[in-house]
Amino acid sequence: MRTLYLSIIFTVLGSLFIIGWGLDKLAETAEQAQLSHQKNYTTDVYHQLINGLSEELNQLPVEQLPEKLQDFHKLYQFDVSIIARENIALPASLHQKLDQESSLYLATNDAQYLLKTLIKHPQLLLQLDIPDEPEIDSSFNFVLTMILYISICCILIIWLFPLTRRLYLLNHTAAKIGAGQLDARIKPSSISYIKMFENSFNNMANQIEKLVADNKILARGLSHDIRTPIACLRFGLEAAIDTPTVDKKNEYLNRMEHELTRMEDMTSAFLDYASMERQALHLKQSKVSVIELLSSVKNDCLPLAKKQNVTVHLNDNNSKTIHHTLDYHWCYRALTNLLTNAISYANTTVEMTIKKQAKQLIITIEDDGKGIEEDKLDIIFTPFVKLDADIPREQGHFGLGLAICAKVMHWHKGNIQASKSKNLSGACFTLRFPIQ
Repeated sequence: MRTLYLSIIFTVLGSLFIIGWGLDKLAETAEQAQLSHQKNYTTDVYHQLINGLSEELNQLPVEQLPEKLQDFHKLYQFDVSIIARENIALPASLHQKLDQESSLYLATNDAQYLLKTLIKHPQLLLQLDIPDEPEIDSSFNFVLTMILYISICCILIIWLFPLTRRLYLLNHTAAKIGAGQLDARIKPSSISYIKMFENSFNNMANQIEKLVADNKILARGLSHDIRTPIACLRFGLEAAIDTPTVDKKNEYLNRMEHELTRMEDMTSAFLDYASMERQALHLKQSKVSVIELLSSVKNDCLPLAKKQNVTVHLNDNNSKTIHHTLDYHWCYRALTNLLTNAISYANTTVEMTIKKQAKQLIITIEDDGKGIEEDKLDIIFTPFVKLDADIPREQGHFGLGLAICAKVMHWHKGNIQASKSKNLSGACFTLRFPIQ
């Protein structure tokens, strides 16, 4: 953070210094030209002043000249005096210029003044002292410059403090996550300059936490469920080795083949679920007729419904024109999982309903079965949680169907909820898709 502060401050101050130096040079050149012009203008004014005063003095006798000069000094605050021409040593060329009725400008290291010959009194010279220009106090300009730079530094520090504080929190939170504290998050702030970045970071942290949790669940579920088929394989292998008859050996080998098939199916299901997060990066979303999607799911599940003696109703609520942007493959798979479960647990009837409500597309699938126990409503979307422990995994039920549905809805920024059906008294699954 110190490097950030110093780099920004030095960059700003350096830029100001370079730009200020260039502008000062331009201003100095312009000021010199202006001063030169102003000096010439000021000298011309004094020339006119001494010429006008000499004309007035030429109208007066010698004895009245001092009094007139005092009046002029009181009125205009200029130092004017009369000196004898013989008391001033000048080259002949300058004396000649004085004789030509023009004022003479003279300057020394200490003073500058004008001389003018009084025509009516040629032995006298009128001297007008030109005041020096007041010197500008450069120390005051230096103080103002320092105040400017210090003020800019203070403003930069005040502006940078919220940014560096949020960056520090971001770095601190990332370090916590790296150390294994996966629930660490950045708390939102109203004065943050990087809200979008912080939200993206929190979303990434949520995704990492979910991936790690899913991997733990997969590892735990796989290690738990694979023990049974491995034990069966070991038992079958030992029995096949020990049995003397060929028929008995074949029977044990068939059982082992069945267990291997079950292990293969189970491993395939686990790996498919584990690879779903990678599939989320390649969703192919397009506008789909929702009623056609549900009709396709219903038609594909009709053989199972006939086998179970279950009737499936599709209530479209005049929603044949509803289209929604979604990934057809994954939504089809999620709806098929839900409808298959509903048919498997229903007594006689399953209902599918679609409707639009409050900027949401709502799809419900409900049955007239025994429903879901209330204590399981919050956990049924967790991987490897089975609604009915009596259903054997030999039938391909590994407790991943509802977890897949929840993940698909998460991809579509929607949600899925399980509850008790008000119409059929069984289970009711509600899918809500946001309408942009």
